[in-house]
Amino acid sequence: MKHIRIIKNAVAMMMAFFVTISCTDILDEPLENQIKVEDTDYTQSENMVLMLYGAYGELYRSQWETYTILSVRGDDVTAAGDQFPLIETDEFRYDRNFWMYNSVWLNLYSDLLYWHGAMEEIRKYQEGGANPATAEQYRAEIKVMRSFELLQLARTWGNILIPTSSQPSELFNVEVSTFEEVMNHISAQMDEAIPLLSDVHPRDRSDVRGGITRGAALAVKAMANLELKNFPAVAEATGQIISSNQFALEPDYYELFKTPGKLNRENILEFQYSDFGTGTGTRTSYPFETYGPASWTPAVTGASTGWGFFAPSAKYIKFMLNRGEQERLQTTVLFTPAGLDEIKADPQFSTLPAWMSNVTPDGDVFNSHPRYNFLSGKHYLPSNQLIPGRFSYGSNKNFTAIRYSEVLLMHAEALVNGASSSVLSADQAVNLVRQRVGLGTLSGVNLDVVLDEKYAEFGMEGGIRFYDLMRYEKASELNFEGRSFSIQNHKFLPYPLEQENILPKLADYKANN
Repeated sequence: MKHIRIIKNAVAMMMAFFVTISCTDILDEPLENQIKVEDTDYTQSENMVLMLYGAYGELYRSQWETYTILSVRGDDVTAAGDQFPLIETDEFRYDRNFWMYNSVWLNLYSDLLYWHGAMEEIRKYQEGGANPATAEQYRAEIKVMRSFELLQLARTWGNILIPTSSQPSELFNVEVSTFEEVMNHISAQMDEAIPLLSDVHPRDRSDVRGGITRGAALAVKAMANLELKNFPAVAEATGQIISSNQFALEPDYYELFKTPGKLNRENILEFQYSDFGTGTGTRTSYPFETYGPASWTPAVTGASTGWGFFAPSAKYIKFMLNRGEQERLQTTVLFTPAGLDEIKADPQFSTLPAWMSNVTPDGDVFNSHPRYNFLSGKHYLPSNQLIPGRFSYGSNKNFTAIRYSEVLLMHAEALVNGASSSVLSADQAVNLVRQRVGLGTLSGVNLDVVLDEKYAEFGMEGGIRFYDLMRYEKASELNFEGRSFSIQNHKFLPYPLEQENILPKLADYKANN
C-alpha cells in the first residue's frame, strides 16, 4: 500500500516561488507540498492514524522565515540579522516583491492544502469501516491545525482565501473572505471540533502524546473572537479551559522555555521535536539557529552558533526595568556587553541591577556582535541542556504556540471589556500571572493594565503584542526607534506579487476595495 506522499513543488504550477537570498541551504529548500495517494486500501483502518501523524508532521515542519515574519512587527522585537526583507518589514516598509512574503504565504497555504487532503483521506477510511468516532476526532484535530494557521494568515494579510479542499486549483475561483469572515469561520470550525476532542492535557493523551486536545480548540476560538471583539465568547471559551483544571502555570518561568518545559502543564499547543535521547542519528528540530548567537562562549564547548536574527527591543527592556521585572526579563532577553552599554547610555538606566549580565544563569556567555545587541531568550536552550553529542543550537527544544497564561490574560481582557464570568475575575486572572514571577497583586485592573501584563508576559512570542496593539489601534506604541507606523498603511502586509499575478481573485479584490 502506498500512503500519503509529500510531493515537493507540485503546487509550484499555481504558486510560483523564487528564493534569491540564502544564509544556509535551508533557504533554498522547496516549500510547496501536495498530498497524493495511490493504491490505498481504505479497509485497513489501522493505517488511518498515519494520516494524523502526517498532519502533525506538517504542523511541526516550520520554515525559519514563517514565524519571524509573523512576529517581527511588535514593539517587543527588532529584526536584527542581515535579511533585508525582515529588516524592512520590522520598520514598516513593505514591498510585495519580498521573497519572504511569498514564502510565508506558500508555507501556510501548503499546510492548509495538505491538511484538507489528510481530512479527505480520513473520511475514506471512515467509509471503509474505520471507527467513526476516532475518524471524527482525527479530523477535529486537523481542523484545529488548519484554523490556527488561518488565524495567522488573516492577522498578517487581513482578507484572504479560505480553501475548502486539497485541490490547489480551487484557489483560482474561491472568493476572498474578509478578516471578520475568516474569524467567524474559525470560531464555527472550533465549535464543530470542540466536542469531538479529548478533554485532557496534551501530555495525558494515550494515543498521540502531546497532541491537540479540547483546550487548543477553545483557545483558538477565543483568539478568533478576541479579534472580533466578541468578548462574551472569549470569556466563555477561556472560562471552559480554566474550569477544566487540565492546565496550570509553571512556577519556574525561566525553565518553561527550556527542556524541563517540554509538555509542561502550562502548554496548550506545542510543536514537538526530539533527539530521541541519543547523541547521534535521527533528530527532528525547529530552526532555532535563526535566533541563535553569531558569537558566544557556551558552557559546553562546541555548541553551535546561530544567525543572530529576531532581537528584543531596547524599548521592551526599559519597559520591563521600569516595572521592576527580573524573572521575565532575564528569561526573555539575552544581553551582550554592547547591549548593556546601550541601555546604560540612557541616563534613566545608567545603573542596572546586578543580575543583568551577558552571562546566563546556565553559564553561557553572549558576546557583542555587529548584527544585534540582544537576542531572544525564549528561543534559547542552554548549552548544558543539549544531549551529549548534540551541538546544534536549540536541539531537542520544543516550540510553544499557546500557553495557559495567554488564556488567563485573554479571559481578563474579555472581562475588562464588559464580559462576565463566574470562573475568575479580571483581577484574579492577572494576579495569577503576576504572582508566578514574584510581582505584587493588583486590584481594579483595566484594559491598559491587562495589555501591559500581556506585553511583559509574551515578549518575543508569536506576534501577540502586535496583534494586541492592532485590536485597539494603539499605533503610537509602534513609533519607536525611528519607525513610523499607521493603521491604514501598515496593519496588514501587501499580498505577494507572485500570488496577485497567479490568483485573479486577489487582484480583483484589491482593485475593488
